[in-house]
Amino acid sequence: MSQTGTLRVRLTLFCLLVGIVLATVAVVTDHWAVLSPAVEQYSAVCQAAHFGLWRICTKSIIVGGSKEGSCGPITLPGEKNCSYFRHFNPGESSEIFEFTTQKEYSISAAAISIFSLVFIIMGTTCVLLSFTNRRDYLLRPASMFYAFAGLCIFVSVEVLRQSVKRMIDSEDTVWIEYYYSWSFACACAAFVFLFLGGLALLLFSLPRMPRNPWESCMDSETEH
Repeated sequence: MSQTGTLRVRLTLFCLLVGIVLATVAVVTDHWAVLSPAVEQYSAVCQAAHFGLWRICTKSIIVGGSKEGSCGPITLPGEKNCSYFRHFNPGESSEIFEFTTQKEYSISAAAISIFSLVFIIMGTTCVLLSFTNRRDYLLRPASMFYAFAGLCIFVSVEVLRQSVKRMIDSEDTVWIEYYYSWSFACACAAFVFLFLGGLALLLFSLPRMPRNPWESCMDSETEH
């Protein structure tokens, strides 16, 4: 691979590293969405919540310390209680979030995110083998693994987004307001870095096209 091609690959791998970090942060944290219930009394204590793929955290907030008629923001001081979703840990309680219509969404989003991490590990393994053994062709499967990881993150984001939307629209829920938080933003950014970075890595790792009609692809660039 030429010096220019090597520089492009390294810059692309740096972008992919950013995507890997963002994807890992998004999967392991629980600030994908913030939920707020209806508030009837200005001096009452309400319970706002934020959740991720694995658990939900509720916080008791005095309404007098927030905007009138709203519960929050979630950054206000209050007693915090976190628990894993019941279908992930039957010994813990999360009934406030446990609705039949949401269980399938939560399990699907979590499972797809695990697939994303598996693809990231496979892609990183190919990259390390490529640099260790000087086998540039391993960058091509690595690029596809990273692109697949980005797609899995995107699907997980969409599944969770639909889960929140259906939960808010449900008549059985106490939540009336919601917004997406920084873990959700990390997941969206991870999709962009991983998917586009994977496509760029595939493009940069392909053999140079022949410049002359009589030059074959094998003659144009010799790979190790």
